[in-house]
Amino acid sequence: MHLELQNVSKAFPTKKGTLLALKDINLHVETGELVCVVGASGSGKSTLLRLVAGLDFPTAGVIEVDGAPVIGPGPDRGMVFQHYTLYPWMTVKKNVAFGLRLQGFSKAERAERVTEYLNVVGLTKFAAAYPKELSGGMKQRVAIARALVCEPKILLMDEPFGALDVQTKESMQQFLLKVWQRTGTSIMMITHDVAEAVFLSQRVYVLTTHPGTVREEFKIDLPLQRTYKIKTTAGFQAYQEDISELIREEAAQSLWSS
Repeated sequence: MHLELQNVSKAFPTKKGTLLALKDINLHVETGELVCVVGASGSGKSTLLRLVAGLDFPTAGVIEVDGAPVIGPGPDRGMVFQHYTLYPWMTVKKNVAFGLRLQGFSKAERAERVTEYLNVVGLTKFAAAYPKELSGGMKQRVAIARALVCEPKILLMDEPFGALDVQTKESMQQFLLKVWQRTGTSIMMITHDVAEAVFLSQRVYVLTTHPGTVREEFKIDLPLQRTYKIKTTAGFQAYQEDISELIREEAAQSLWSS
């Protein structure tokens, strides 16, 4: 899998004229990578992910997955949002199977895959439960299973743990690492949490603000097997401080220029 963004820009028309949200974005995600994108408010992080998902279109530039241009949503890209977007009238099992039904998988194939991915996310015992019976972390696990069950080339995540409390959030970060290592799925994740980005990623892109463009790329040279003890290490803290300082600079510059 190779995701490539080449000179991607996005402008929006407004009453005051054209607003350039993203400018000349160049980034890539390779097979099996977990890459995070961070930036201050106004850097266009979520807009960027919507473009990769095919939910919106760039004003300029090219987005490709394995050489094929992104022209809309597709099964090669799974999407997980901050809010769970589960169907409340469907059980966990039916929520996870929803995409498979749309793609025309047989009942037997759907059952096999749903069973497999409910096991991956640790929710086999809750297959018959409804979303209202689940905690926030469990709902997000269902959303992740629903995205993974179609076996996309890359999983796109838009601040997936932003609505969770601190303890649940930390648990879900560790959970995501386990799922990523178990499935080998490539992941591109948007987050405002620098510590989360460093903990999860192999590489981190830092965006500027107004417009958003790639200011710097960090290769996170930390062990792949990570526990929360790694957050106390000098290496982790150095990455966190360097990235945070860039974001503080961007936020300050944005305030002065507004």
